[in-house]
Amino acid sequence: MNKRHLLRVAVLGAGALLLAGAGWTQDFPPKKPVTLMVGFAPGGAADAAARLIAKKLTENIGQTVLVENKAGAGGNIAHQLTANGPSDGSLLLFGSIGPLTIAPHMMKLPYDPFRDLAPVSGAVHFPNVLVVNASSSIKNLADYIAQAKKEPRSITFASTGSGSASHLTGELFAQRANVELVHVPYRGGAPAMQDLLAGRITGYFAAPPTALPHIEAGRLTPIATTGLTRPAYMPNLPTVAESGFPGFEALNWYCFVASAKTPVPLLDRWNQEIVKVLNDASVREALARHGLTPHPTTRPELLAFMRKESAQWGDIVRQRKITAE
Repeated sequence: MNKRHLLRVAVLGAGALLLAGAGWTQDFPPKKPVTLMVGFAPGGAADAAARLIAKKLTENIGQTVLVENKAGAGGNIAHQLTANGPSDGSLLLFGSIGPLTIAPHMMKLPYDPFRDLAPVSGAVHFPNVLVVNASSSIKNLADYIAQAKKEPRSITFASTGSGSASHLTGELFAQRANVELVHVPYRGGAPAMQDLLAGRITGYFAAPPTALPHIEAGRLTPIATTGLTRPAYMPNLPTVAESGFPGFEALNWYCFVASAKTPVPLLDRWNQEIVKVLNDASVREALARHGLTPHPTTRPELLAFMRKESAQWGDIVRQRKITAE
């Protein structure tokens, strides 16, 4: 084979690769409606944010993006379904801190977040807010701690499931405050809130979208937020960090992931579309009204962030000897 023939083969090969890549981008958006799966029940923070973003994605790409709630196992069921799901770009997951970076340290999962799921983009992050029923005698964080010390294990705290952000926030606080709290897992933010409003549990490290309407209506008393700084929507509410626990920070977050079998060009295209939506002024304003901060990222940035969070929460799981309930 002479040099001229070799050059021709190389050029044709390169062209075929370019066409293959172009073919993937031409398949966007998918020809069928896109599913954005959420691992929690309707009415919570994940559901609220996902629906806002899905609406704008639908407008931008000209294809319907449907939110599908698959609650259970602290969100792990939805993550497993996505890991084993279609890889044609028609299924995205509103991934969450628990199944991606906490649960793997607590139990043997049927999927590996870093092997079976591909990062697409960050979505939103926010601090939790510790709330109690307005009829409770607890009015501030000092009262909360005093009761926990006076009557060990008398205080129950809700979460969106074992291994969720709200669960680990409670465990981290119990460790720092040296108190005994009783964890009560639920299948999402909405059912947890229902029991708190009914007086069946003491408190809940809740997501802002779930708690704010009830705080404004006077049904819940906010005790403290879990970020390092006070959120703009609660400027008068102290943080746990400034209430005697310097450096305390426990942020909740959601991101977009897909099956790891999804071709990279499709993942990159979804990243572009999601980042575009999260940078849209109307979307940012709508998310802010729910107490959520947009957090668009590149795919490598999200992967690095997930690895950092996994290391941090893995330490807490081991120190607190937390297991799946």
